[in-house]
Amino acid sequence: MFHRPASVRRFVTTAVALGLLSTLSTGARAGTRGPEPHLRPTTVSSTAGSTTALTGYAIQSTAKVNDAAAAVSSPGYPASGWYPAGARSTVLAALLAGGKYADPFYSTNQQKIPKADFQVPWWYRSDFTVADTSARTYLDFSGVISAADVFVNGRQIAKTADVAGAYTHHELDVTSLVREGANTVAFRIQPNNPNKNLTMGWIDWLEPPPDQNMGIVRDVLVRRGGPVALRDAHVITRLDVPSLATADLTVKAQARNDSDAAVTATVSGSVGATSFSRSVALAAHEAKTVTFTPADVPGLHLTSPQVWWPAGMGAQPLYALDLTASVSETVSDTVHENFGIRDVKAPLNSDGARQYSVNGRRLLLKGGGWSPDEFLRWDRTYVEDRLRYALDLGLNTIRLEGHLEPDEFFDLADRYGILTLPGWECCNKWEGNVNGSGSGDEWTAADYPIAKASMAAEAARLRDHPSVVSFLIGSDFAPDAMIEKTYLDALKAADWPNPVVAAASDKSSPVSGSSGMKMTGPYDWIPPNYWYAKREGGATGFNSETSGGPDIPTLDTLRRMMTPAELDTLWKNPGAKQYHRSPSSVFGTLKIYDAALAGRYGAPTGLTDYVRKAQLAQYENVRAQFEAYGRGATDASKPATGVVYWMFNSGWTSLHWQLLDRYLDQGGAYFGAKKANEPLHVQYSYDNRSVVVVNHRHAAVSGLTARVTLFTTDGTQKYDKSATGLSVAGDGAHSTALTLPSSVSGLSTTYLARLVLTDSAGKEVSRNVYWLSTRPDTLDWAHTDWYYTPTTSYADLKGLGSMARVPVSATASTTAGTDGASTTTVTVRNTGSGRTPSLFTDVHLVDSKGKPVLPVQWSDNEVSLWPGESATLTVRYRTADLHGSAPRVRISGWNTAEQTVPAT
Repeated sequence: MFHRPASVRRFVTTAVALGLLSTLSTGARAGTRGPEPHLRPTTVSSTAGSTTALTGYAIQSTAKVNDAAAAVSSPGYPASGWYPAGARSTVLAALLAGGKYADPFYSTNQQKIPKADFQVPWWYRSDFTVADTSARTYLDFSGVISAADVFVNGRQIAKTADVAGAYTHHELDVTSLVREGANTVAFRIQPNNPNKNLTMGWIDWLEPPPDQNMGIVRDVLVRRGGPVALRDAHVITRLDVPSLATADLTVKAQARNDSDAAVTATVSGSVGATSFSRSVALAAHEAKTVTFTPADVPGLHLTSPQVWWPAGMGAQPLYALDLTASVSETVSDTVHENFGIRDVKAPLNSDGARQYSVNGRRLLLKGGGWSPDEFLRWDRTYVEDRLRYALDLGLNTIRLEGHLEPDEFFDLADRYGILTLPGWECCNKWEGNVNGSGSGDEWTAADYPIAKASMAAEAARLRDHPSVVSFLIGSDFAPDAMIEKTYLDALKAADWPNPVVAAASDKSSPVSGSSGMKMTGPYDWIPPNYWYAKREGGATGFNSETSGGPDIPTLDTLRRMMTPAELDTLWKNPGAKQYHRSPSSVFGTLKIYDAALAGRYGAPTGLTDYVRKAQLAQYENVRAQFEAYGRGATDASKPATGVVYWMFNSGWTSLHWQLLDRYLDQGGAYFGAKKANEPLHVQYSYDNRSVVVVNHRHAAVSGLTARVTLFTTDGTQKYDKSATGLSVAGDGAHSTALTLPSSVSGLSTTYLARLVLTDSAGKEVSRNVYWLSTRPDTLDWAHTDWYYTPTTSYADLKGLGSMARVPVSATASTTAGTDGASTTTVTVRNTGSGRTPSLFTDVHLVDSKGKPVLPVQWSDNEVSLWPGESATLTVRYRTADLHGSAPRVRISGWNTAEQTVPAT
């Protein structure tokens, strides 16, 4: 225990509204001695049950502060020369906001930031005002990286041994220290080392920030209340499956008497139209759990409940719980909590793979690995844009390996119907006991309470979010018996309602058993046909993290993140260390990827050629990954149950592991995923040449016609066949329309396959174009490593390079909506007089300077058109993102000259 005034009591709870990573306040350029930062004191509400977040801090290195902690943490202290920081900010994030360093996302600027500046503690100081001291006052916080001494008005109230770990939640009763008027809270933040602290690290995702994210990255709240506090409020739901006709709700909360006298509190609440109330006698400093069940409140037995569904399966209604604790008819505390009613099951199937179902309906989890901003800056709009991209891609799941985002993130996931798989991260302190020779110190006796408090806090925070469908208590490794018990005890105490998964890899823990997951890679380039093998990372079971590795962004983005010399090296030198790939020696270069790109498409002739080949390659590979898992979801033997693309996005400007780049631009990887995950989709199978229709909708469909046509690269038709009267069941079922012959007379080594699916009225409902070779990629399975399987011979796609140039016309117009969004409609047409198609025709929305307007949502893109064919595409975006410019569209393609046309 830490030393503190006897009158100051410390409570640790697990129910708290947590917030991560706020947008940063700007301020004076760091490093200059100037006046005190212009940070207004936070005005704290006097209302019982209120929570007020501190609005920001003044921060400074302890190496530059000689004053005693009592002085630093007292009102009126002249924080001259200190730097302003946002309400949720790492040290480096604040310094970047103040302009101390050049853009760390460009070139190797981040390397120039001295690490030594962050190897000493930093002070975080904030003032707040209180008008009424008659109420009780609590300091409530989480998100301290890595640990802190805490002071209020010159008195130390907590030490680093007690405030340690990024996820532990702390509530300090500071009633006796708070005075009317100005007050000060100060944190002396300790440096972070993810290998030594149960915090956050970056593994091999990106070049880690020099400060290792030290700081306060969640809201620090000042809570006010009367003698009785309500904490740990939540709702346990029991939905009748499969009928969905009824649901039972159990409401639980802790009533805690923080006064020195016995009291009788009235705890009352409501869920929808149902109200309930109970008197609770509490001795001085006693806490009791108050429970309301359908047995004593019949209204908590719901008939025809509003059921929450993942996106694409139904609606996402939410219920609200409101609770009030009153003493002598005076409100002492209040609670508001949203929750959803749904049922999640995730048993192991007969193959040992984890199979999720929601509300009794089995589904293939299709997702991506999530990364926050490298400097843990929270931007709600930016996060919401990315979640909308996930829906646009047809994904239903986001996996968070550590870096557990704030409540706002899960609120958005609830609203959009995106399932989430949070869990602890690998390759540092979190798995130091179980990863053999891997990174991360082994745990000491002091780490177990931190781990348990972390699990308890996250369980309490996440349990009512219907989007959260599991917690992964291990990643690359499962916890040992002692660590697992630490986690499971905390989860049980929190009434955790969802499946607990031992690891993201194929590991087991003593109680939770087999994970039902696999982590067999790949993480670097492999050919598209790899995904169809029911082995390693292929389409069987639940692959928790996998992809073909590098995802080269668009040329627009590359020029925003790299110098001309670095861009020259990018396409010329495959063996060069790429700073914007990974700090890992395994993933430091693009050697494997570049060899495949040259071997399949031909050596690049310049940067533009390199990038266009990369987009083509990424489109076909990502499409194949999701198509293989989609086709295999309802297989009778070794079905695919889940796939998480590694990764969905990157926290910085990256050359790998991203379906979308830092600036939200979209290239081959993005549109390959979007094509593969169409609700009703026709696709080609690289393993057996079958043409398959996959139906991700719930309802069955019939009367379909699938047509496949094969062409040489000059557009000469060599094969054409249709299958009519096709029917496909719903919920991910597939039907084989036809199978292509093993050889077709006259077909060129490189050839094109056009697949078209039409409905019973003859309307086109899915279209898919492949570039294929009569010489397939050959995999060397015997030499598979943990991160890829070597390719001994490449498919010959070099014939694409000899395709004739064809003209494409484009017209565009824009309509501005009343909701602040605009829609631009673009019609592109192949106006060539010959037979050659325009392959991979890309349309980019740009401003008057040619800069991409982002984010955007296209109906389709990167389309291929045969002579006389046209496609009408729409793009929706925020009108404000034009910044007053008139919209234009830039047309380019594999064998199409670039042009830009107005879109007014």
